[in-house]
Amino acid sequence: MLVTFFILFATLAHGAAAPTRQPAVRFDDVTRFYAVFDQAHGHPTAAALKAGYLDPGSPGLRAFVQARIGSAQKLAEAIERSAADFDDARRCMSVLPAVRDRLRPVFARLAKLDPNASFPPVTFVIGRDNTGGTTTAAGVTIGLEVICRSNWLDPDIVQRLVHLIAHEYVHVQQPAAQIDPPPGATLLFQSLVEGGAEFIGELTSGEVLNRHLQRWTQGKACPIERDFAAHAMDSDVSAWLYNGPGTSDHPGDLGYWVGYRIVRAYYRNSHNKAQAIQDILHVDNANAAAFLARSGWRADDDCGSTDTPAPSAAPLH
Repeated sequence: MLVTFFILFATLAHGAAAPTRQPAVRFDDVTRFYAVFDQAHGHPTAAALKAGYLDPGSPGLRAFVQARIGSAQKLAEAIERSAADFDDARRCMSVLPAVRDRLRPVFARLAKLDPNASFPPVTFVIGRDNTGGTTTAAGVTIGLEVICRSNWLDPDIVQRLVHLIAHEYVHVQQPAAQIDPPPGATLLFQSLVEGGAEFIGELTSGEVLNRHLQRWTQGKACPIERDFAAHAMDSDVSAWLYNGPGTSDHPGDLGYWVGYRIVRAYYRNSHNKAQAIQDILHVDNANAAAFLARSGWRADDDCGSTDTPAPSAAPLH
């Protein structure tokens, strides 16, 4: 019995010492925002927002103020312009506990794919209506007022949030995503960073963030990819990345989709999958062309011809 006790004690102690690999998921900032919002009947002043929402905010909110909100005055002005949108976003508060539960296996899968992964907090906030999700030194921050109405990503808000956070959490692991793109950063490089987040986010959550692009591009892969290949080494990314949802005739952010296709090809053609994950996470502007060459991806795969070469490559290092 004594031996059994010591074995049990050692097992429990070992388990208690092991890292959980499960980050905090916070939404107390959102609760506090709506307390201020309601007290002001939907028209809070900058002073009220500063005292009741921003100043007592979480580290994630404070970093988000610096990165995206700017100031209490700018936030108050944004609310005045679109008070109905800010009021409507509260409907998404009710799903946040379910999102937190759904994220647990996502983080567990990421830990298996990348043993060196870091797990900073996920913080839900109300922002200045200009960012759905971003990463800062404080972790992943989600602007609920933006993502709540982004039905074009996924009509199911729980799914939408889970896939967004899975995508953003990959960016936490990408050194290139932690800094501004270097001068002359190519479309190829920046698309591989986003495509890497799409692909690994799919491995961890079951879907890419921009699922609507996969639907829209069916039957159109050849001209899209040929156009991308023609501009892959350009530094102007405005036609391919960070250009909003676009229209039903031409959606935005198609660079995410092409980048995903290249990254997926790289992973599928790699014999060492663990090393492939590390290569995907550590793409940079210097090795992006070599990554493309090693991926086996070609812009004409769906065209039935071989007259569109991939951009020239440098050695991968």
